[in-house]
Amino acid sequence: MSKVIRVVVVDDSVLIRHLLTEIINRQGDMEVVGAAPDPLIAREMIRNLNPDVITLDVEMPKMDGLDFLGRLMRLRPTPVVMISTLTERGSDTTLRALELGAVDFIAKPRVDVGSGLEDYSELIAEKIRIAAVARLRPARGIPDAPALHTADAILPARASKRVAGGEPLIFIGASTGGTEAIKEVLLRLPENLPGILITQHMPEGFTRSYAQRLDSLCRMHVKEAEHGERVQKGWAYVAPGHSHMLVKRSAAGYTIELNQGPPVNRHRPSVDVLFRSAANTVANHAIGVILTGMGKDGALGMREMHDAGAYTLAQNKDSCIVYGMPKEAVQAGGVDEELPLDHIARKILAAL
Repeated sequence: MSKVIRVVVVDDSVLIRHLLTEIINRQGDMEVVGAAPDPLIAREMIRNLNPDVITLDVEMPKMDGLDFLGRLMRLRPTPVVMISTLTERGSDTTLRALELGAVDFIAKPRVDVGSGLEDYSELIAEKIRIAAVARLRPARGIPDAPALHTADAILPARASKRVAGGEPLIFIGASTGGTEAIKEVLLRLPENLPGILITQHMPEGFTRSYAQRLDSLCRMHVKEAEHGERVQKGWAYVAPGHSHMLVKRSAAGYTIELNQGPPVNRHRPSVDVLFRSAANTVANHAIGVILTGMGKDGALGMREMHDAGAYTLAQNKDSCIVYGMPKEAVQAGGVDEELPLDHIARKILAAL
């Protein structure tokens, strides 16, 4: 019999604590061993109960959720799934929580929270399962970006494939743990790079804040993608949480297409959709990167990119929060190289 995942729920709302407890206890492989109304009570519960996963509200009395999370990750690292409201303030706080070491988050509906959370019951259970097996990493500061003039300045060895001729584009896909992994890659890249298209599994209402956060930190410009806009050098585009993102060729160069077709691999936006469009449109002028995440989204699309002549990279197991999507891409035969996260930017530059 598999081990039951022991969960502590921390939320100042009696209703939310009750609903989460009910949802979690319905699952055969997990149980709530404690429910706390504030971080001070939670601290004692965690010390005494030693849970496998904690669900943590963002805004709580007596101690700010972020402050509590920061202390927890320093003193007793435990997988945490944040509970956040779909508001601008909530999304900004959630992104900060991911920076501090939270594994993932659940978007709490703004209205009719009871039925809303019930609708998310499968998703809640899935995120707790993922958190229970996630590789915890310490909170990371902003890495020092090296002075980059040419690829040879930091990586004398040549890449096994090079992007030859035409106008190159870079494509990145990720899921659980990806918000921080993408940030680390972009922070190591110079400003005047070919356009980058990014699909990160994230709900609507969070992608705009995420793009704005990256834009404030990176040397490249970063924005949430818009339908029909031209892909420009020095810009990175994040797929909005409500739409698949594809790249198209036009008289003006490459443009972005957004569509709200059905979820692919249970996701919209889907990495497979982005990568397949890269294979069809950019082919051997493309660079594909698949980062940490659960599931197989992106694996078949990366194989198509690889077969079309693109240069493809995957984050390696030791540096992933969840080694799911990269593993599937490797097993599908679509990956040229597996690399630690902090080497991926160098390889992108070498390929260019």
